[in-house]
Amino acid sequence: MVGQSAGRRALTATAFLAPSLTPLLLFTLGPMAASLVISLLRWDLLRPPQWKGLGNYAVLVADPDFHAAVGHTVFFILGYLPLAFIGGLAIALALNQKLGGLSIFRTIYFLPVVTSWVVVAFMWKWLLNPSSGIVNYALTLVGIHGPGWWTDPAWSMPSVILASAWKDLGFVMVILLAGLQAIPDDYYEAAAVDGAGRWARFWHITLPLLSPASFFVVVISLINSFQVFDQIWVMTGGGPVDSTSVIVLQIVQNAFSYGRVGYASAMSWVLFAAILVITLVQLQLQRRWVTYA
Repeated sequence: MVGQSAGRRALTATAFLAPSLTPLLLFTLGPMAASLVISLLRWDLLRPPQWKGLGNYAVLVADPDFHAAVGHTVFFILGYLPLAFIGGLAIALALNQKLGGLSIFRTIYFLPVVTSWVVVAFMWKWLLNPSSGIVNYALTLVGIHGPGWWTDPAWSMPSVILASAWKDLGFVMVILLAGLQAIPDDYYEAAAVDGAGRWARFWHITLPLLSPASFFVVVISLINSFQVFDQIWVMTGGGPVDSTSVIVLQIVQNAFSYGRVGYASAMSWVLFAAILVITLVQLQLQRRWVTYA
């Protein structure tokens, strides 16, 4: 009877979970397993695949183009993450006031988040146009000769970083603003009574109690940064001189432009492993700096 009852509960749970599990298996776990198998093959989508084993991974280790893509991706992360976090935190602090009409500004700052990346990328490509863009025109008004932005290898990645941070400021702002509003006013009042200044209250109360929201923002932003693609595809196409060729761009090019599907799948799994390891490290390190009130 106990076994029948447990089996009946398992069937009931499976029936309720099936609407969610079926798409997960068909469109996520299934393709992931297939890509793992494909990474062990030599396949161009036209001819029958050939077994290659770990050969794709061996080539990947010695591929200078992949090494350069890893470096460009890391460069993007190091520029984007601090800019998006600090900018989002500044906006969240500014909007965390008990004033009327602030909801309008919150909506305005969040609009880029729900806007298509293609639209945002084309807008920033126009704004940063070296010859006719508004940004360089504004710089000439103060006597500064604007750079080549997305046409200059030295400025192409900063151009992408600037556009990416601008689009994601609203997302960071919303999460951090929710964290700020969850901090009780009693802490600030007690600190003010003890003579703590504004900077001391921010450093010893706001930042520690905001750390759970900050941790979430950092983890999500870091995962998304490793997968940067849309803005680069539209703004630079990986150029000039491959200065913005990142990992996901090379995956797409190898799979659909060069017909190296197995090699592209191997790249995908290396990227997945890197994201997984870094996320697990972050989960371990959170014990040292995340404070749960």
